[in-house]
Amino acid sequence: MSAPNPQLRRQVIAIYKELLNLGKDYPQGFSYFRPRLHKAFMGNAHLCDEDAIRNAIARAEYVKKEIEAL
Repeated sequence: MSAPNPQLRRQVIAIYKELLNLGKDYPQGFSYFRPRLHKAFMGNAHLCDEDAIRNAIARAEYVKKEIEAL
């Protein structure tokens, strides 16, 4: 297993932090939002292929836009 691309790692951490911050204003509460966000990210922790990681980041960006629209 090769080391992950540091740039992709930074992007993943950044989108996680952004979503975590948006979760503070989530209608069902932060205590509802945070465990689900963590579970979603941990479900993709096994990804090693850079294209798959980029797709997951794009999906997270889409979710971010949807949450902002609430």
